[in-house]
Amino acid sequence: MNKAFVRESDAAADDDGEAPGLPALPAGARNYMTPQGYRRLREELMTLLDVERPKVVEVVSWAAGNGDRSENGDYLYGKKRLREIDRRIRFLTRRLDIAEVADPSVHHGSDQVFFGATVTYANALGEERTITIKGIDEADSLKGDVSWVAPIARALLKAREGDEVTLPTPGGIERIEVLAVSYPAPGGPPEG
Repeated sequence: MNKAFVRESDAAADDDGEAPGLPALPAGARNYMTPQGYRRLREELMTLLDVERPKVVEVVSWAAGNGDRSENGDYLYGKKRLREIDRRIRFLTRRLDIAEVADPSVHHGSDQVFFGATVTYANALGEERTITIKGIDEADSLKGDVSWVAPIARALLKAREGDEVTLPTPGGIERIEVLAVSYPAPGGPPEG
């Protein structure tokens, strides 16, 4: 098989949409995001456009001038890195274009669960857990940030402190109780 043919099909796979492993938006869903999450993605996009991409282009240009490109590691790695950067730029641009920034501080003082809420809940065994409901691109399970489309978030949305909700799990239906609901204060320090 011709190398050019393989590379062409690889390039087509790169451009077919979002990179593998990145969260997908449900069909017709809005891309809700906190102001802090929007700012982080925007900063990443600007860094890629203004800093990283120009550096890689400079290296590739320099490496291309060194002659034989087929065995030139700087050139080959630079072109690969440039494709990765361009793919991420396209992804971020699309996500930011459809982002709907929702400020959770407007619900400060409420005991009902909406987007941006930090919720403490307990399962039937009394085990407590605290999560914050955020946008798909902001979810980080290690920090307790879950996507608003995650099953736990869907189960908790619109519940109030003291409510018991059902959570469908692979092991069956689990009942959880909402213990506390909080939101950042308006104009307060941004969350980490």
